[in-house]
Amino acid sequence: MAMVSGVWSTYGVVAVIVVLGIGGLVGALALNKALTVTYTTPAKLTTYESGVDPVGEGWAQMHIRYYLFAYLYVIFAVDAVYLFPWATVFAQPGFGLSSLVEMFVFLGFVAVGLFYAWRRGVLSWT
Repeated sequence: MAMVSGVWSTYGVVAVIVVLGIGGLVGALALNKALTVTYTTPAKLTTYESGVDPVGEGWAQMHIRYYLFAYLYVIFAVDAVYLFPWATVFAQPGFGLSSLVEMFVFLGFVAVGLFYAWRRGVLSWT
């Protein structure tokens, strides 16, 4: 019976921490709402985007090359995310040759994708 009460007391500590966390969050939001002074003016109700006043229609077309460059950036950012951990593991014993081969296979796939994009003319902005 003592073991069961020990388990429930552990859950009780977790429950108290969760209740205190939720109470602190609700208290902070309520304090923010109570202390905020708001005055609505016509200038505050207008659309605001990056410091530029809205002029004209809200519809603007983007060139497809922008998305292709963004996609290529994401590919190479993910490539860098895989290269940094590999560089830290490479020097450890037992990981040398196998991790080197695996990384060159990975970089080969990335290079083939880059070569394909270059051949298709995706990398030229004009």
